[in-house]
Amino acid sequence: MKRIISLCLASLLLLLGGCATVVSSNVTAFNEWPADLPNKSFVFEHSEAQNNDLEYRNYEGLVRTELQRLGFVQQDGGAAQLKVALKYDISARDVHVVEPVVADPMWYGPYGWGRPGFYGPGFYGPRFNDPFYNPFWYGPQVIGQREYDFQLFLRRLNVTITRAAGGQKLYDVSVSSEGKVGSLPAVMPYLVRSAFTDFPGKSGVPHVVKLKVEDQQ
Repeated sequence: MKRIISLCLASLLLLLGGCATVVSSNVTAFNEWPADLPNKSFVFEHSEAQNNDLEYRNYEGLVRTELQRLGFVQQDGGAAQLKVALKYDISARDVHVVEPVVADPMWYGPYGWGRPGFYGPGFYGPRFNDPFYNPFWYGPQVIGQREYDFQLFLRRLNVTITRAAGGQKLYDVSVSSEGKVGSLPAVMPYLVRSAFTDFPGKSGVPHVVKLKVEDQQ
């Protein structure tokens, strides 16, 4: 019975894990946002190289969408009141994992209980002398180790909003997220959304934003 319950719980956890994939980001925003800012017109501030960078322009589009959702209006030329700039990068680190390998004492050999068969000698005799058998505990027994390697990727985004006249910085947000997905374009929509969650928020207070992955990459 305990074995059946354990298997059911394990299956439930797997199902929940598959349905609850999220991108978790650490977000810290510093701001001196005015209580009343009637003119929210903005322009992106970037170099010529960035202007000709298709990946960068794609990320600008993501930021533009979030700003427009918050009531900002893009206005090219010198009439914009605000300037928006963004930076991003990705780095990788190798991870080495050593974890225990377990054996279920409820299972011995190809026929189930005991050796050599379900109703063989292992059921009544030698099984009780087995070094892995414990009649008072039916949990898993550690019998070895498994080692494997993988990479984790640190994805980072920084967005700043400044006054076009004078250059006063009003909003400076940094977002970092670590995970196994090494594709920055796949993760960037979630980083950008995290950057403007609860905008402008409490200045200098780190918090975690978790966004459900809409489409598996």
